[in-house]
Amino acid sequence: LMASAQTGTGKTAAFVLPALQHLLAPSKKSGIGPRVLVLTPTRELASQIDDNVRNYCKNSNLRSTVVFGGIPQRRQVDAIRRGIDILIATPGRLLDLCNQGHIRLGDVEVLVLDEADTMLDMGFIHDIKKIIKQCPSDRQTLFFSATMPDNIRSLSSSILNDPLRIQIAAVSSAAETVEQKVYYVRQSDKKDLLVHLL
Repeated sequence: LMASAQTGTGKTAAFVLPALQHLLAPSKKSGIGPRVLVLTPTRELASQIDDNVRNYCKNSNLRSTVVFGGIPQRRQVDAIRRGIDILIATPGRLLDLCNQGHIRLGDVEVLVLDEADTMLDMGFIHDIKKIIKQCPSDRQTLFFSATMPDNIRSLSSSILNDPLRIQIAAVSSAAETVEQKVYYVRQSDKKDLLVHLL
């Protein structure tokens, strides 16, 4: 699935709820590795998705955890060792934990790339490709991006197999809650204008 929708339009529920339904169906698969992996560019977004997943899962026996950098990894590793169904992660910390042998991605059935355009802008393309190589080839991949520039289309064509395309709003359009203005200013005055606006 390849979906284009602005931030703040409910994408998290759009990928989490079907994933939970999939996980709650009877399965012969067992293991402690995650069956659903959600990659996201920032720790703030990872925490927000984790909060939503925990709320959606609270009346089930599904286990989830979130991993991101900038904090000691011990608690994250302990949660993974207890076994998880859903893992929300930033690419850098996930690769660190994989390289240390704490996480194996061989049980991943659903891979979600959320805010893929932001992940590419932040330079995570190589990390993403390394992570994808560790996931099974018969997984379902869900690709969410607010914009669909050429580099996103190129990445999606390399990891998606005949995807269903969904576009919620015009490509590169902002959410209705975002107010936009344009200030025409000389290059040398941009910093002063920014300070003035702030």
